[in-house]
Amino acid sequence: MSAPRAAVAAVDLGASSGRVLLVTLSDGRLELEPVARFANGGHDVGGVFSWDVPYLVAEIEKGLGEATRAAQAKGLVLSSLGVDSWAVDYGLLDASGHLMRLPAHHRDPRTDASFAAVTAIMDPWSLYQRSGIALLTFNTLFQLVADGDSLASAEQLLLIPDLINYFLSGVRAWEITNASTTQLLDVRREWDDELFENFALPRHLVGELIEPGQVVGPVTAPTAVAAGVSPQTLVIAVASHDTASAVLAVPAKDEHFAYISSGTWSLVGVELDEPLVDHAAFEAGYTNELGAFGRTRFLRNVMGFWLLQEVIREFALEGHEYDAATLTYEATTIAPRRFLVDAESDELLGTGDMRGRLATRCARLGTEVPQSAAEYTRCIMDSLALAYRRAVRGISLIAGVRVDAVHIVGGGALNDVLCQLTADACGVNVYAGPVEAAAIGNALMQLRGLGAVDADLGTMRRLVSTSFPTKLFEPRATEADAWIRVE
Repeated sequence: MSAPRAAVAAVDLGASSGRVLLVTLSDGRLELEPVARFANGGHDVGGVFSWDVPYLVAEIEKGLGEATRAAQAKGLVLSSLGVDSWAVDYGLLDASGHLMRLPAHHRDPRTDASFAAVTAIMDPWSLYQRSGIALLTFNTLFQLVADGDSLASAEQLLLIPDLINYFLSGVRAWEITNASTTQLLDVRREWDDELFENFALPRHLVGELIEPGQVVGPVTAPTAVAAGVSPQTLVIAVASHDTASAVLAVPAKDEHFAYISSGTWSLVGVELDEPLVDHAAFEAGYTNELGAFGRTRFLRNVMGFWLLQEVIREFALEGHEYDAATLTYEATTIAPRRFLVDAESDELLGTGDMRGRLATRCARLGTEVPQSAAEYTRCIMDSLALAYRRAVRGISLIAGVRVDAVHIVGGGALNDVLCQLTADACGVNVYAGPVEAAAIGNALMQLRGLGAVDADLGTMRRLVSTSFPTKLFEPRATEADAWIRVE
């Protein structure tokens, strides 16, 4: 490992917040400095739950200005920036390159009808065989079909990170890891032209796919330059699906591990050399998304801290203020596994009445029904751990992959209670951290594009392991039988 000094900005957009971090490489170690954080979330706009992208761009540009100044304070130049975010959502551009409307949120219910319409034309198994992507109602394919006639006046479609890159650089590009989540790519990872034709989707909406690490172009946005960003700063396409970046930054030392990218969503999976597209994987709900270095992320989507966020929000509307840390601590005083739900259920996807939906599903499974905020929190923690157990065990059975350890990255790595429950439920060691895995993976791809780090995956993961500590949670033997009984 050479020891160059370099500085890049990682823009990491989550479903509830966004942040800009300055990431520096010096003497073979990475260092993170958060320079900006801002709220994010959906808003009702004309009856469609939507993302306020102009607000996000303004906050990102301010954060990039702060990153530029923070780099200068260290005697460095901000060489590049990269953007990662959640998947499947997109903005439509008109012929003038302007947003036609705010991008719709994947939790908007408008896709329920289009999902039924699409699967009436092409059966789910056939769709899965084409792409290897699990059929989730919010996938880009179903969103586009829901948009219907409005697509006729659209010039192009850009997924959220590509859209941000466009606003910063003026260049339109389609990064492949995020594109792989749309259900619009075939298993060869090319746009599925026949699918576009079958569902009357304009093929010109999308263009040439690019790989992570590719330079998109320099910053040209006047508003970004006015915020302090140098026009010499490069925009680099990273593994722009945040889970792809997070998995890149898993500090694993051997091959036999599963990962949980834990935040608003929980993505539970392993890496494979090739997509696994068979009927068992389809029936069990596993998806094949593309990761860095051409690896396949074979995973299952599980509800994450979205469940707790919604419960806290609902109590707040009634005048009861709680924070997640306090509720998690209080939940430890409650006997485990009294309240359980299926944390993979689509019935928990949307907004509103989360407590009612959790209570209904507890009753459906024959467990007790939570009443207090702490009991709802206990329900969520136990249910997530159970879902993780099922996902990890399913991977072993369906993919034939041995799992000797689980790495939890993202915000969930800070939740000791859930990490310990995961170790108990899965029966293997759990390594928690790094928390900012998506930003780290984002930065690593930029450094690769700049030629500042060696290109192979193993070297990158060793760099993460050297730079950021993890916390070990060992399974408690006394808990094993209890998790077997509730599975």
